[in-house]
Amino acid sequence: MFTQVINKALITLLFCAVISLNTFAQLASDINNLSLSAQVTQYDTQHYNKVIYRKKVALNTTQALLSLDSSSWMITKNIQTTVNNGYSINLVFKCISGKSPSSAVSLVLGFDDWSVKNYVLMPAALYNGNRVKAIVHPYLSFLMDTQDIGPNKPQVVSDIPRLNIKDGPSGVQQRSGDMSTPAIGFHNPTHNSGFWLLTKQGNGVTDYGIDIEENNQRTHASISITSPVVRENFQYIIADMQAPATDKPANFSAGDSVVLSAKIYFFTSPNVQALYNKFTQIRNDLIPQGKVNYTIPFSAAFKIQEEKFNRQNFEPTFGYYSVGMRENYYQDWQIGWTGGMISPYPLLAIGGQQSRKNVVRNFDWLFPNGISPSGYFWDSGQKGNQWFGIFQDIATAKNLHLVRKSGDGLFYIFKQFATFKALNIPIKTSWNSGAKTVADAFVNTWQKYGQLGQYVHNTTGEIVIGGSASAAIVPATLTLAAQHFNHPPYLEVAKQIAENFNQNYVSKGLIYGAAGDAMQNFDSEATYALLESYITLFEATGDEKWLQIAQNVAIQFSTWVSSYDFVFPPSSTLAKLGKKTTGAVWANTQNKHGAPGICTHSGVALLRLYRATGNIFYLNLLQNIAQAIPQYMSTVKNPIPALQPGWLSERVSTTDWLEGIGEIYPGSTWAETALMLTILELPSIYLNTQSLALANFDQVKSKIVKQTNKTIILQIQNPTTYDCEIKILAENKTKAKLILSNLTKSAFISAKLKAGETKQISISK
Repeated sequence: MFTQVINKALITLLFCAVISLNTFAQLASDINNLSLSAQVTQYDTQHYNKVIYRKKVALNTTQALLSLDSSSWMITKNIQTTVNNGYSINLVFKCISGKSPSSAVSLVLGFDDWSVKNYVLMPAALYNGNRVKAIVHPYLSFLMDTQDIGPNKPQVVSDIPRLNIKDGPSGVQQRSGDMSTPAIGFHNPTHNSGFWLLTKQGNGVTDYGIDIEENNQRTHASISITSPVVRENFQYIIADMQAPATDKPANFSAGDSVVLSAKIYFFTSPNVQALYNKFTQIRNDLIPQGKVNYTIPFSAAFKIQEEKFNRQNFEPTFGYYSVGMRENYYQDWQIGWTGGMISPYPLLAIGGQQSRKNVVRNFDWLFPNGISPSGYFWDSGQKGNQWFGIFQDIATAKNLHLVRKSGDGLFYIFKQFATFKALNIPIKTSWNSGAKTVADAFVNTWQKYGQLGQYVHNTTGEIVIGGSASAAIVPATLTLAAQHFNHPPYLEVAKQIAENFNQNYVSKGLIYGAAGDAMQNFDSEATYALLESYITLFEATGDEKWLQIAQNVAIQFSTWVSSYDFVFPPSSTLAKLGKKTTGAVWANTQNKHGAPGICTHSGVALLRLYRATGNIFYLNLLQNIAQAIPQYMSTVKNPIPALQPGWLSERVSTTDWLEGIGEIYPGSTWAETALMLTILELPSIYLNTQSLALANFDQVKSKIVKQTNKTIILQIQNPTTYDCEIKILAENKTKAKLILSNLTKSAFISAKLKAGETKQISISK
């Protein structure tokens, strides 16, 4: 099989222009003292891939010979310049004699003048190398040692892949699918330089392994690509770095060949943000974005979701929408995070009369009973009248409240207050009073501690576990509070908190603390919530400072979004269903999976950011996220095993961290709320009539077929088997300056398309 893969690559290499080896050697010497090597390793598969033999040879010439045990290898190197000031590297390993059982081949890049100060990034996997104190405890991991608990303690993560914060072995071995983009980069603050390596998922036969290892003194590091992927001794299973390694090495014989391909980039990097900025330029240089899997349009999906939520999620006795099927208290009630007081928002805004009645009952149920003595919402609850902290079975967590949850809940409550006003539904005094109580709790915590922390005591409001960007949404929440209550001091506190988050988290590329089941692991949820906060502050104040920070955060957030379509194992569930991964949003560095949508938001902040900047990257990123979600909803026409109609699993697994590559978690999850928010807050199609930027967020296709000085003819196709109703936001640069949430229905163009129908719509410039 390896020989078959190599043929086309060899033909290509013959026509590639090889750059001067001296030029590359000079470049490598000048920047990070780079060395290139080829390596062959033989493993003991009876002892969890323990290394038996390993041989490495320097690649100082175009060809090199390597002998390992009973085999001999010829390695051919090809380097050429690429776009974005990068270099393409291809290594051809050919076994020219003997046999090499249970083996793998590697391209190794060595970096001298290394330092623990280097910020190492693997998208959705390593942030600053995950070089943080970790505790070894099974999932659900939580802080147990009182020495780690307090308002001003360092970050602590669960047992995840990480570079060592202490002495001892330091390295990380990952599958290519363990990242949103198969890549690894670093920022070197000593030399203000940066480096990125991109590779593919694999070479057509197996996935690659991508590793980094440091020497004892942390003065040298090696980054390698290995085929096939072989993790040595151990591999990662949720919150456990001691799971036995199960990867299968290859058996090579004379005549077998393997190609390893990568692109590398050297660039000026004055700060950590520069490393992220470069990533946005190159993330699809080697693997293109995937194609959309058209399944069900927004309008049809919402009908299914609304019926499902009213039938399965609404608890009629007390009158509230549970976050799941109420099979346990996690799935019964949690404010914010997984949907508590978030899912009612789209049901109120675009649902029918029954949905609106249910939402009103939900508000009556929550206020005032859902507010704890601390002034924050109760973290969790069950059966309509039992309230408690986040994890009842963990002694140190049973009375704790994840502050992100109150921030989320209150953020969407204020959005619903605006919707109530638009629908002429009275906002009751108890609702207003309760919302103000929670807003004041955030202000009081900030004024007392100079931070909002990660966990507060549900009764006293004292910060129990501090630090983190858990409360990332709170600047946006308090900005909405200032507007709703006409109380400017809320806005001033929002600015102070936002500045604190920027200095301590955004500028350092260290954003964490929003996922309640993942300790203080780096996560996408706090990152996106910060984006909502900064763009909301910009819209409220007009201060360009917040807009710049919003752009920095959006670029960091992009590392959590899958940039390509992963090829699943043919026998896996997602492969059989033909699911695509471009646009899946990864959870955190502990829970190693993508998901349909953002937990738990629509992504509309990216559209608002595009409208403020004109940067098409944000529009394209949002398009990928939005169009990826509907394919993961189980329907009668397109059922997903173990999921009822309307259910979405939160798993898009390209890793073997838990269920297995291409397998899903069978349940009803927050991803359903993310889909409803997406349907509510995004237009089906966005068009800038001046720049002609065009984005399809819905499950439709559109293109400009004609334009005059006054009009644009847009051709729209519904490729699904459902009739659909769409809304189009077409605007020029002047109208794009208006705040999106202030636009009335008249700003949107509505249209209906039958299943499979194509029609043209004339749009005024």
